[in-house]
Amino acid sequence: MASTIIRRLVHMVAVLFGISVLVFLIFFATPGANPAERIAGKNASPQTVARVERQFGLNRPLPIQYALMMKKIFITRNLTSYVNLGEKVVPQVFKAAPITLSLVAGAAIIWIVVAIAIGAVAAAFRNSWIDRLLMVLSLIGISMPVFWVGTMANLFTQGIWHHTWLFSWVPPLGYVDFSKSPVLWFKSLLIPWITLAILYIGLYARVLRAALIETMQEDFIRTARAKGLSERQVLLRHALRCSLVSVVTLFGLDFGVLVGGGALLTEVVFGLQGVGYLTYQALETLDLPMIMATVIYASVFVVVSNAVVDIVYAAFDPRMRLRR
Repeated sequence: MASTIIRRLVHMVAVLFGISVLVFLIFFATPGANPAERIAGKNASPQTVARVERQFGLNRPLPIQYALMMKKIFITRNLTSYVNLGEKVVPQVFKAAPITLSLVAGAAIIWIVVAIAIGAVAAAFRNSWIDRLLMVLSLIGISMPVFWVGTMANLFTQGIWHHTWLFSWVPPLGYVDFSKSPVLWFKSLLIPWITLAILYIGLYARVLRAALIETMQEDFIRTARAKGLSERQVLLRHALRCSLVSVVTLFGLDFGVLVGGGALLTEVVFGLQGVGYLTYQALETLDLPMIMATVIYASVFVVVSNAVVDIVYAAFDPRMRLRR
């Protein structure tokens, strides 16, 4: 197990290095994409552009530029924006990260718990009206775009029904820091949590149902039945544990992507200034340092999530331990 973890860590570092180099080359080495011209302005003279290149070190060889940028991101953390001059990029990312983490973590708890319940019930009542109803509801959840669900939620909770007893407790759009008021923090994120979770509840429930039905045909399930275990014990103690491998795989990918900025639409709709929203603003203004910082931040979470998934496999499926 220790050697596996070490290999995964080495692989993580290599992948992150490759991603950082690729993103740097796309924005700094592409012909015609001179950041100095963008900083200096549209009608800047060649002398002004040259002065900007010297000021930001953009006239140096690309390897040196890359090394300086990585040093400013990871070591000194004083990389400044090319759009809002003097504004440091890394503190902005760290300021936005707790908002995104709060949003994604809360939504993940909801979608995992509800999806496991729906998937297990659907598999237990396979081909019955309960199974069909749950799968239809899951398909509807998958088919509804996040931005539409969020807009409809705001229409009712912030508009039409806001002054009724049903939604009068919903605070204005925006994020309330947990340290200021845990209750307001929970209230401000509850609707965004549900909005983000709806899509993944349907997807995970359908995946888990299919995995459970397949697992129930395995030899070790027949052995468990032969020992006299009830169908409920077989489903929950044996089949569900092994079937969760597919859910863990999906969760590792989805959680890393969402924490890295994939929850952009939810953040925009509910006025949450998270990493996704920060990335969106940086792309609008082509703020290259901010883009670099947010992309590397997202890459770290995606790569780490994949590594954790590989390590967690063995805890759910004994067959994985036998293959190592």
